[in-house]
Order: sequence, then C-alpha cells, then structure tokens
Amino acid sequence: MPKLAIIPPGTGVPIAPFVPGALADGVLYVSGTLPFDTNNNVVHVGDAAAQARLVLTTIQGVIEAAGGTMDDVTFNMIMIKDWADYAKINAVYAEFFPGTKPARYCIQCGLVKPEALVEIASIAHIGNPA
Repeated sequence: MPKLAIIPPGTGVPIAPFVPGALADGVLYVSGTLPFDTNNNVVHVGDAAAQARLVLTTIQGVIEAAGGTMDDVTFNMIMIKDWADYAKINAVYAEFFPGTKPARYCIQCGLVKPEALVEIASIAHIGNPA
C-alpha cells in the first residue's frame, strides 16, 4: 500500500528518522509530537498547559496539511511525565476536541527530553488526497 509523507511547511528536521505524518489508504498517522521549536528545543518549560497547546496545534497543522480537520481525529495516544499535570492537559485537550471526543489512552512515562511534559500521537481518518 502506498503512503504519502505529510510534512507541513516550516517543519524542522526531526530528532529521529520519521516524518510528522504518514497518509495511507485515507488514514493519517501523526507521529508522537513533543513541545519542540523548529530546532527541537523544548518550549514552555514547566507549563504543561502551554506545552499541550503547542503539541495539539502542531498536530492540527499536520492534519490540515493532509487535507483534514481535528474532527477527523479518531484516536489519540497521550504520554505525560507527571500525573499532577493531567487536569491541565485535559483542559487544553477539550478545547481542541469540543464535540464528540476521539478514543484515547493516557500513560505516565519518561519522555525523550526531561523538560517535555506531554507527547501526543494521533490517528485521523480523512480520506484520500484529491
């Protein structure tokens, strides 16, 4: 099955061998997204809500570059560094998914850079590009 790499304009070079998104058979898989600037530096250090907002805005950019919207998201995988930030991250999450929520899971774990408080990966069903 052919796949199409989705790389929004202005995307920095990833810290590992991956692309921001891969579209195959109408399904968009968005890579785990961290609160990085274009040089892979963690931003909004210590602010879980601001990091979550940046992560979800970045995911939204990947989805829109593939021709979809956040309403097309069907599943999110959320990784947080500390359960103390769970409510803050959920408040921001609810802003991006105000209607019917996608399925999801959330785990606590260490992330690739110690200052990162949240990482999210998504799956969206958007159809095939025109």
